[in-house]
Amino acid sequence: MGLLSIDQVKNMGFAGVGKDVKISDRASFYNCKNIVIGDYSRIDDFCVLSAGSGGIRIGRNVHVAIFSSLVGKELISLKDFCNISSRVSIYSSSDDYSGMSMTNPTVPEEFTDVHHSSVMLERHVIVGCGSVILPGVTLKEGVAIGALSLVNRDCETFGIYAGNPVRRLKDRKRDLLSLEQKFLSQRDI
Repeated sequence: MGLLSIDQVKNMGFAGVGKDVKISDRASFYNCKNIVIGDYSRIDDFCVLSAGSGGIRIGRNVHVAIFSSLVGKELISLKDFCNISSRVSIYSSSDDYSGMSMTNPTVPEEFTDVHHSSVMLERHVIVGCGSVILPGVTLKEGVAIGALSLVNRDCETFGIYAGNPVRRLKDRKRDLLSLEQKFLSQRDI
């Protein structure tokens, strides 16, 4: 994976970029002025981040893997230590599929009915490959989403969820919280 230089990243016009950020030279960004990327975060090849007026806020030590996309008008927030596996799609906007209105961005807004709502992924959330997260969803701290899941509702703290649509399967261990403390103390943050 080829990485953008520090100067290249600065020249893209992000609202904020932390230290030691790693961004692939094959990732695509739209409306960088509405995107914040925190310290030590990484965005891999062929990712698309398209920020609307609500913006995209990425915390510290966040990984967005290859071919993932974060798209929509409202805020998409990935808190510290989130891990987005490959081919994950996170949307803060969605067309009305009922047939009561037209769809797609080539049609003027007066003929469409697009729903916009923020998406929040709290600390230590991991999302398995190929999953889709729809507008208005909050994944609370420590949630794990299994691969190929459709996330259309909030998921509660330290739960493991999977399916189409997702359902809670069991609790997730919290050992990672003590590992986080050890990691941070070694980093001298």
